[in-house]
Amino acid sequence: MGQRYVDNILRHHVGPFLNGLPGVIFLQDNARPHTARVSQDFLRHVQTLPWSARSPDLSSIEHVWDQLKRQMPMCHSVHDLEVTVQDLWVHLPQDNIRRLINTMPDRVVACIATGGGPTRY
Repeated sequence: MGQRYVDNILRHHVGPFLNGLPGVIFLQDNARPHTARVSQDFLRHVQTLPWSARSPDLSSIEHVWDQLKRQMPMCHSVHDLEVTVQDLWVHLPQDNIRRLINTMPDRVVACIATGGGPTRY
């Protein structure tokens, strides 16, 4: 799974995107493909933020995926699914994204307060 993550995501999408953002810090959770040696090797020249093993509450993207899932119609082919997800992604309300980003300081404080355990987020 780690090699697929590198080949399909990091090499073709994340790497080129990060190259255009000098000084960027990359964050990903502790999913097995993210922690695989091949993934870590690929990201060895990228500054990454360590992820607490028990802190999914810090992942704002989970809320974005939830928004997308609630809007997903039934798709009858992989092509329909791909087109639908891309269309929904492009039309995500930026105010929702901004609001999630703006909650990050509170998320970090709440996560520290619970010692890495669950929070209201």
